[in-house]
Amino acid sequence: MKYLVMVQGSQADYEAMSGKASAHSPAWSEKELQAMFAFMNKLNDDLSESGEFVDGQGLTEPAQTRLVGIDDNGRPVITDGPYGETKEVLAGYWVLDCESLERVTEIAQRVNECPVPPGSPTPPVVIRPIQEGGGDGPGC
Repeated sequence: MKYLVMVQGSQADYEAMSGKASAHSPAWSEKELQAMFAFMNKLNDDLSESGEFVDGQGLTEPAQTRLVGIDDNGRPVITDGPYGETKEVLAGYWVLDCESLERVTEIAQRVNECPVPPGSPTPPVVIRPIQEGGGDGPGC
């Protein structure tokens, strides 16, 4: 079965990774950032070797996002991010093909072992099974 494994974050997390501390998170050093990248690359390599890796990407900061909706009159409403009403957003994801929910949960727990600077928040990892067959796509 395929699963979407999502790591959440906030604009403050991205700013911390670029060296700007906040009340939410301490500033990351270049060494800490490289340790995080090395961890994620190793995880991706291990998942590729096991045959479970389908796709995975880190996403840009929320400040570079755009939300497209429709108002009550059917007209498009376009808002640039970050969104004041949303604290956490999707920071990165993997699409994994695993034998069981237990196995993908083990992988999600491993994601939480990623090194971060002391005092940094631990982002939640969300697992969603991917519906196979049927349907015409999300929200359609």
